[in-house]
Amino acid sequence: MRFDILTIFPNIFDSYISTSILRRAQQKKLIKIVAHDIRKFSKDKHHKVDALPFGGGAGMVMTPQPLYEAIKRVKRLNKGPVIYLTPRGKTFNQIKAEKLIKKKGLILICGHYEGIDQRIIDTLVDEEISVGDYVLTGGELPALIIVDAVSRLLPNVLHSPDSHKEESFSKALDRKKEYPHYTRPAEFRGMKVPKVLMSGNHKEIDKWRKSKLS
Repeated sequence: MRFDILTIFPNIFDSYISTSILRRAQQKKLIKIVAHDIRKFSKDKHHKVDALPFGGGAGMVMTPQPLYEAIKRVKRLNKGPVIYLTPRGKTFNQIKAEKLIKKKGLILICGHYEGIDQRIIDTLVDEEISVGDYVLTGGELPALIIVDAVSRLLPNVLHSPDSHKEESFSKALDRKKEYPHYTRPAEFRGMKVPKVLMSGNHKEIDKWRKSKLS
């Protein structure tokens, strides 16, 4: 699956996508993540991508020309939907992540300032998504959240193909929280691991875990 991220801070992504699961998934060519610098598409001699809003008001707005050129260029490589990350979008959750893995790819727009010119939203954006009811400096963190959440659902990305089925909010757990997890040592500072987990009786273990879902 291909992820194209349009941003004015492409270097923000370098560290996160080059570690752990996302790094391995890229090495195995299961996913491809490309961050594009929107400023490179600006025809302004100073590569500006923002301007004062018509009608007045606080802050700046990202201008349509650089975004238009960037989206058009990326759409030649990625046939997936164009998603604008904004607080006013529909809230992202596990159900949405499971729907997005069915797409051919994702093009993620990271807004900044007071947002992007509405004409880009009206003509080129397929969907607006929010990662929660709060305001962030830009769309870079939401983009990483979506890339991470969607990537781990793709076949062969996780070591165990059933791992994501036992995680919080998965369909297998009826979207409830996870059961408690324990590991070695069997006793730590007087606190012992429940005996059933060391019994080897998988039927009883499964029953215990289901009883602990909350």
